[in-house]
Amino acid sequence: MTAPILRSRAELRGMTRPWRLAGDTIGVVPTMGALHDGHLSLVAAAKQTCDRVIVTIFVNPRQFGSPEDLANYPRTETSDAAKLARFDVDAIYVPDGDEMYPDGFATTVSVTGLTEVMDGIHRPGHFEGVATVVAKLFAQTSATDAFFGEKDFQQLQVVRRMARDLDIGVTVHGCPTIREIDGLAMSSRNLLLSDRARVTAPVLLEQMQALADAAIEGRDYAAAQRASIRALERAGFTGVDYLEMRANDDLSLLTAPMRPARLFAAAWLAGVRLIDNIAVEG
Repeated sequence: MTAPILRSRAELRGMTRPWRLAGDTIGVVPTMGALHDGHLSLVAAAKQTCDRVIVTIFVNPRQFGSPEDLANYPRTETSDAAKLARFDVDAIYVPDGDEMYPDGFATTVSVTGLTEVMDGIHRPGHFEGVATVVAKLFAQTSATDAFFGEKDFQQLQVVRRMARDLDIGVTVHGCPTIREIDGLAMSSRNLLLSDRARVTAPVLLEQMQALADAAIEGRDYAAAQRASIRALERAGFTGVDYLEMRANDDLSLLTAPMRPARLFAAAWLAGVRLIDNIAVEG
């Protein structure tokens, strides 16, 4: 069944008010649209966990570094709604920019520490945009639970810290990364890859796994890291923003998996920035 598409806070609050009064749990799955199986796995998790489920679709201008990137982001509302029909979600919330950021909007939510590495360096202002819009969506949807993919693990940790620090009272669930059959992490940006680049893209995971194996086996980590970056460049990647191992909890830099860790990568291929991460279990 196709869920109602709501475009205003007033409509959304009118729908959620009786749910709140009934004591229902409300799960929210925040997305920017162009839904794929990774998003849909979050929807399935929300349906299993909560009484009510809202999927939000909003291409948030505050988390983009350039107007061109924002303009090029895929927008597929009609097909997104069709994909959600089989999940019988309760509502799809699709606000526009004026609804989310009306005239005079002057507040930004920022999380320090977790945002000063990796994408926080390479995408200035990105996590302020994420934290601000997610805080608004939590408030607007009256969510009790929220579902995010581990593919954006840094984002997941930022959202968890923001919710905890601000006493928002939303349980933030991290859900496993969903991959294509060749290992490429599912992402809306994959739609921007050319056919040739799409064939090359799985090399990113291959080199991440190679570096993770080197760390687990105690080999020279710095040498293995340099070798993996060279292999990516030989395969056709035009730049590697980072390829590094960090602790799960505070994202501090590691050279050996002495505590729960993940290997993080961000690299450019044919003008598309791909990100991924995998657990490193020593």
